[in-house]
Amino acid sequence: MAGDLQQTPTSTERDMIEEKPGLTHTVSSGAISISPELFEKLYLTPKVPHAGDNIRRFANPTPLGFVGFVISTMTFAMVMMGWGGASGLSPVVGIFFFVGPVLLVLTVIFEWIMGNFFSMMVCGLFAVFWLSFGMLQLPTLGLATPYSPSGTNAVIGSASKEYNAVIALYLIVWGFALFTFFIFTLKTNVVFALIFLFVTMGAWVLSGAYWKVSTGDYDTAADLQKTGGALLFIVGCLGWYMTFVMMAAEMRLAIKLPVGDLSHFWPKTDVEMGRAEKQA
Repeated sequence: MAGDLQQTPTSTERDMIEEKPGLTHTVSSGAISISPELFEKLYLTPKVPHAGDNIRRFANPTPLGFVGFVISTMTFAMVMMGWGGASGLSPVVGIFFFVGPVLLVLTVIFEWIMGNFFSMMVCGLFAVFWLSFGMLQLPTLGLATPYSPSGTNAVIGSASKEYNAVIALYLIVWGFALFTFFIFTLKTNVVFALIFLFVTMGAWVLSGAYWKVSTGDYDTAADLQKTGGALLFIVGCLGWYMTFVMMAAEMRLAIKLPVGDLSHFWPKTDVEMGRAEKQA
């Protein structure tokens, strides 16, 4: 009886099936293969074989981390440029501990689960930057107090040569770290690479601002601060664009915005999942 229930397709039916156009690329990370270009646009990491089916079961976390990064970066940049007479970061200290780091840390966890190495590294890098730099914006910690002559005045200590030189050195190191990441973004797309290029320049320019404060050249320091803020504002704009591109792709909007794919300049790494699992 079981054999009677199985029907063999006729030749006409087989022809109809074969004539149906096959889907080769899609935004979904399900059973259908994603092209390297689309994968890198969605996850900002080169497509490599993964063991398991985590990409099929979980949503794309990369835009979430970008939202936190962009909101924090643009707010920080506008304050640095003094828009509307803005001065000081204590009113928006939340960007250093909640808006940016919380979303970025959550993204790190899920990128790690899904096996997306580079986007995990990027989100982790920016999460710890905002957390560490945010510590400088908490006057209650009194980090600059020991640098004052009396050892009790944080305001005087924050203007000391030693205190500002330490922060300048810290930003120089961050600049080299960001430049290292910039090199690897050249395997993804132009927009992502420009984000890291400008944020690297911004870190070094802001480092120069702290150096000038340490020498008492406050006018030049103010100019460098505004320049660094402008560079980070460009980073924020590029970040918003990249976020919109990723969300548009995930929401299946009929919008194809260019990001300047660079993956075709590199050897392909899109090994089929099934074959990779068999080799594992």
